[in-house]
Amino acid sequence: MENTQPQIANYSLSIMTERNRALAATVYRSKNEIKVAVMIAPATGIKRQFYHNFATYLAEQGFGVLTFDNEGIGESLTTELTKCDASLISWGRHDMPAILDALQDEFAAATYHLIGHSAGGQLIGLMPNYKAITSVFNVACSSGQISNMDMPYKLKAMGFMDAFIPLTNLALGYTPADKIGMGEPLPRGVARQWREWCNGAGYIKTAFGKSVQTHFYDDITTPSLWLGFSDDEIANSTNMDDMIRVFSKMPVEKRFFEPKEFGLNSIGHMRYFSRKTHVKAP
Repeated sequence: MENTQPQIANYSLSIMTERNRALAATVYRSKNEIKVAVMIAPATGIKRQFYHNFATYLAEQGFGVLTFDNEGIGESLTTELTKCDASLISWGRHDMPAILDALQDEFAAATYHLIGHSAGGQLIGLMPNYKAITSVFNVACSSGQISNMDMPYKLKAMGFMDAFIPLTNLALGYTPADKIGMGEPLPRGVARQWREWCNGAGYIKTAFGKSVQTHFYDDITTPSLWLGFSDDEIANSTNMDDMIRVFSKMPVEKRFFEPKEFGLNSIGHMRYFSRKTHVKAP
């Protein structure tokens, strides 16, 4: 039988931000005409390679796809980590807009969409070029508010946020999150803001009028689908609602599932993008 699946090509890009930082990115495309293009905005400290299988699958369905490493992560770490001054704010305000611009350059005749995983969905309201996005699909995206988590995971989160982050930032000048299975080592500014925002309601909302003077959370009217899972101890249903409220005008459809509905034992915070987890939003 003839294989009718489109042939997929992928190649690397280096994308400059307004901060004059080079971001490592990968483009996925088929030889067919691309009418819909997607940027996959990663979770905190997660390298773009984590999304390779998912991006390949999308490209096989005819989508153009762009994945990337945020500044200070993976191949976008261009200096000693202790000297990296990236932050969650700079990721949303500079990295993600640069990637969206590059997506438009790569796929000039397409419409543009954003898939946000955790932090990748949280930070959309910092993007000055957000109007170019036609739709948003957020996976495991929530405020991560520690007070809303259940025991015993709540104790683990408190230990990481209130002890591990400040102590390692002080001693090492960065947070070695990789040592405890929390992604890549984090620039200290990223880890510090992550701690501050997860300790308050509404995540980045705690920084409005302080470290965040300009934002677009109250302006975005892009339609969105938010997907969550019952075994996700971070993006539980309450924390999803906490983050959704920050996007005050965004039309939201929220879907929250049990892994067993898909014949799976677990999905959690990360496994939606796994090759072994074939979950399609119905």
